[in-house]
Order: sequence, then C-alpha cells, then structure tokens
Amino acid sequence: MLRDGASGLEVFLLKRHGLSDVLGGAYVFPGGKVDLADAHADLLAHLDTPAPALHAALHEPNLDHPAAAALYVAALREAFEETGVLYANGAGAQHAAQATSLLREGRAFDEVISLSRLQLAASALQPWSRWITPSVGGVMRKRFDTRFFLAVVPPGQVATHDNHEATESVWLTPRAALQQYWDGLIELAPPQIMSLSHLAGHVSADTALAEARQRPPPVILPEPFEHEGVRVICYPGDERHSVRERALPGPTRLHYRNRRFEPAGGVESLFAYIQSS
Repeated sequence: MLRDGASGLEVFLLKRHGLSDVLGGAYVFPGGKVDLADAHADLLAHLDTPAPALHAALHEPNLDHPAAAALYVAALREAFEETGVLYANGAGAQHAAQATSLLREGRAFDEVISLSRLQLAASALQPWSRWITPSVGGVMRKRFDTRFFLAVVPPGQVATHDNHEATESVWLTPRAALQQYWDGLIELAPPQIMSLSHLAGHVSADTALAEARQRPPPVILPEPFEHEGVRVICYPGDERHSVRERALPGPTRLHYRNRRFEPAGGVESLFAYIQSS
C-alpha cells in the first residue's frame, strides 16, 4: 500500500503479533492467504475489471480466469480486514467505517460488499512481483506462492492496524524502513527487504505503478546455500542461482549475519536502483 508523503513515496507496514506462527514480530505488507470464498462467482461479479483482464495482467498462463481473479479478491479482502482500507469505487471513509462495522458483526466479506452495494476496485491493484519460497532451507516454516500488488490508498481513507493480527503500523519511505531495519529498530524478512530496496528507487507512487504496468511481474525463487558457515539466500542473476537473468535491482544475495539478513555491500547497496521521476 503506497502514498506520496512529504519525503516522497511511502509504504505502509504492519508489525505482526509476536505470537504469530508466521513472521511474528516482523514488519510486513498487508496480506494473507486466498480463501475458497474469494473465487465465488457472486463475489467476482462485484469486481470492476473482467476476470480475463486480471488474468492477463498476472502473466500466469497456468491459472484459469477465476483463480486469477480470486487473487485480486484476496488482496482486496486482506487489505480491508487488516488495515480498514476499502478498495471500492467511490468508497470514502464513511463507506469503509460502515463496512468495518458489518465485518465486526460477523458478516463475511462477500456479504459486506453485497450489503454495501459497492464495486470492488480490482483496477486499483497493479501486480508487482511473485515470490515462491524455497522447498528447503528457506526462512519460512511453510511454503508460500505469493503475489505482491501495488495500490495507492484511496483519498479520504486511513490505514491502521487491527490490534489482533498486527499490533503496530507505520508509514515509512522505503529507504527509512531499510535504515530502521539496519539500525535494529524493526525486523524485516528477505522479501520485504528486497521489495523495499526495489521501491526505494522510486520518487512517487506514480513511477512505481508505471514500472509495474510496463513489465510482467518478475518471478523470484530464492535459493539458499551455505558459504563458509554463513547462510546465504541468492536471487535470480546471482552467479550461484539457477536462473541467470536478473529479476530485481539491488543486491543478488543476502547473508544471515548478526541475527539478520545483510547484503554484502552494507545497507547502501540496497539503494543502488534509482528511478527517474
């Protein structure tokens, strides 16, 4: 989730509850898992973009149209459940508050949207990247096939944490978030580190969205290995990676040192990618 702040592009981060079984205590982007209900025809009918167009934007030929559209629904739903931001055409703060009240009554997301008579703004989401965790030796105890989207927070709406799955939230420039990570003030996982490094080169939400529209979402399959007793994760384009073509700007590997993941060139190597305005 993006916005333009006084110092440029800012990204919304949530601190996961310390007891969470996935990245407890770490700062992450809003998100979650696809539910079976996300693919229901009545919910897909509330999207402002046809499923074939959403499928085409993902560049995943192995998905069918409903499965592709369900990824967008899941992203819209999780953003709403975790941050209170409702991506729906014409929805302002009052609509988001009313929808949140319905959700707290125990209504399912599809029922909330139906009762609110809103059209979900799938068009607000731009596919950014796809991360598939390693089969062995990865950071996560579970495997995930994760799609990241970019979306600007709608005017008049305010993102916040739910005090359940997330205990804190903050807007930071990508550079500030990475600096806080380096200074030990916040925890980040490798996908967030590398994604923030990529976004750090953008001066505004518009330039980030423009880049995303101009190319297919890169597929990132991290590959871990041990080097001189140090755990290393490398990315496409690294000399040790099975894919030779680079998928991301910035460093091609992170070393696990000092109880954190560090690029070989230090924090400044995370800011090597510069995008013009």
